[in-house]
Amino acid sequence: MPSPLVTTDWLQDNLDNEHLVLIDASMVNVIGKEPIVYDRPVFIPGSYKIDLEGTLCDTGSSQIHAFPAEVQFTEQARRLGITPESLVVLYDNQGIYSAPRAWWIFRAMGLKQVFVLDGGLPQWLAEGRDITSAPVAAAATPGSVVGKLDRSLVRDSEYVLQHLQDERVTVIDARSRPRFLAQAPEPRPGVRGGHIPNSLNLPFSEVLEGYRFKPASQLVAMFARLAPSQQSGQGQQLVFSCGSGITACIILLAAELAGYSQLSLYDGSWADWGSNESLPVA
Repeated sequence: MPSPLVTTDWLQDNLDNEHLVLIDASMVNVIGKEPIVYDRPVFIPGSYKIDLEGTLCDTGSSQIHAFPAEVQFTEQARRLGITPESLVVLYDNQGIYSAPRAWWIFRAMGLKQVFVLDGGLPQWLAEGRDITSAPVAAAATPGSVVGKLDRSLVRDSEYVLQHLQDERVTVIDARSRPRFLAQAPEPRPGVRGGHIPNSLNLPFSEVLEGYRFKPASQLVAMFARLAPSQQSGQGQQLVFSCGSGITACIILLAAELAGYSQLSLYDGSWADWGSNESLPVA
């Protein structure tokens, strides 16, 4: 399974796989798109639920949606029965929204076999597949995985500031064009308009088609136009940003689908940068 995505057909065929750990990573607060609203709880059968806005955030940090501490991640992953042999598949109820964020957390914490369901719950529902009204509470047998954060995959404002003029590092912002250009207000109080100097803009909606990612060939062409000097395997770094570190992971995942490899997330993203008056704004 070389791709970070799995299809609904693959998931249907593997629901009884003893190594599968299926996780709903939906968020309550959806920003940057018109949310899909459900009148009742809906899950894919056999799903666990994780809380990206609570138990998988570092609650000791002042940063919005801060990456979880290793001990937090380990506790939650073990609750779900995850072992080094697990096949972790993540999805959300918006199609592609918060599942890539969960995917990057799991990847950054050292898990290799972690994937996103392309199209998520909406695609599953559109195909008339079975659903259930409640997630699985916890695994019968606790897992044994231990989270170990690879800090090269998660950047902070200090790193971004130090590399503003570095041609080997490019920041790509997933917010809408009006927000990137300070033509629309930021949704969070106290956050300035604008963008990180020298950063590029790729609204996350542009890498999606319906509920799913666009074909890899289109993503390859998109990233080639956006950052033609950034070629995988040539020492170039792509750092992804957004409002608070959620939708940045959508375009980060799209970059991996397009063949790029040296990728990282600016976890604080614009909520962090834009609220710090000492940092420059374009």
